[in-house]
Amino acid sequence: MQTIRILQVDAFTDEPMAGNPAGVVPDAGGLSADQMQRIAAEMAVSETAFLRSSDTADRRVRYFTPTQEVDLCGHATIGSFAHLHDEGLEAGTTTLETNVGTLEIDVDEDGTVWITQDAPQVREVDVGYDRVAEALGVESAALEGASADIPLAVSSTGLPFLIVPITYLSDLGDARPDMRAIEELTDEVDAAGVYLFTFDALDRESTLHGRMFAPGAGVPEDPVTGTASGAVGAYLDRFGAFDDDLPDELRLEQGHYVDRPGLVRVRVGEDVRVGGRGVTVLDGSLTVPEDDDDEILEA
Repeated sequence: MQTIRILQVDAFTDEPMAGNPAGVVPDAGGLSADQMQRIAAEMAVSETAFLRSSDTADRRVRYFTPTQEVDLCGHATIGSFAHLHDEGLEAGTTTLETNVGTLEIDVDEDGTVWITQDAPQVREVDVGYDRVAEALGVESAALEGASADIPLAVSSTGLPFLIVPITYLSDLGDARPDMRAIEELTDEVDAAGVYLFTFDALDRESTLHGRMFAPGAGVPEDPVTGTASGAVGAYLDRFGAFDDDLPDELRLEQGHYVDRPGLVRVRVGEDVRVGGRGVTVLDGSLTVPEDDDDEILEA
């Protein structure tokens, strides 16, 4: 058996025990897929990132949930590079090989990590406000009132999300989602989850406040979602939510309703870029059985 270093980094925050927790294995070069899957299950956070060398980029990463490998994870990427910056990675641009291609990562002097997203794809969907309201456990009128100029649509900058505007923060907070109905809805529109948001934010400097539900991916409610935030930025730009005067930077609040508040920064220009900070809250070691060893992982 071998012992590896493993961390938990809270992403999209600079406060511990907030934001979205990610597992990070900074040196996963000797681990098999089976071992990575078992480590992710032991960590029991939504995703764990496994960093290794790459022949085509500065680094390679693989992401695992407790049950399966996924191709991309925004908050685990933010967490990984926040850790690398703490360990001495200089500010600047670096590249990261993922299962879906090579990402460009920028690290600011203050440790803010920026991920350039895929080209936006946005399409309106006709699923009916009543059905969406019932799935989310909100009043249909609260959805229709917010959607006069910005419709229900699926937006993607790497992963697709059904974007749903709602009128007030109180409406957002009162949502009582039916997870089975949401899973059926997202399957029908080919989306990873539903992002429900309002411009009625807590902080006057914030653009909006959001919640994201993805039961089909094993995430009833995600604390703070980088990939969905990029999709929202592309959605707001596509439908002219700011009368074609999109702010240089959007600030998206999320996570308050699961006691993990965080902030995602989004810049929409020639590319969509998602940015955030991260703080390491756990740094330790894990004993990993060999591939053919059935023993339980020991923390």
